[in-house]
Amino acid sequence: MHDELVDHLARSSPLNRGEALRVIQDVLAYFDETTEDFVRRRHRELQAQGLVNATIFERIEADLRYRTVAPPELSLRQLRRIVYG
Repeated sequence: MHDELVDHLARSSPLNRGEALRVIQDVLAYFDETTEDFVRRRHRELQAQGLVNATIFERIEADLRYRTVAPPELSLRQLRRIVYG
């Protein structure tokens, strides 16, 4: 699916093609996380560190400002409207 990117990463790093593909898949999976999934996961992580909810939610709010999360799923009609207005 991302052959050009895999080839580029394999050429520009010490990774072989298989390793480059795994890295790309991991990165894409990381950024495929929805906002809701990110908030739930991040809450669990911070809670496991012993933080209280007031601190946790402030941290999550700050994290979300800089986080790329998956876009909402769009229907074919919505995609057409993006292109044609």
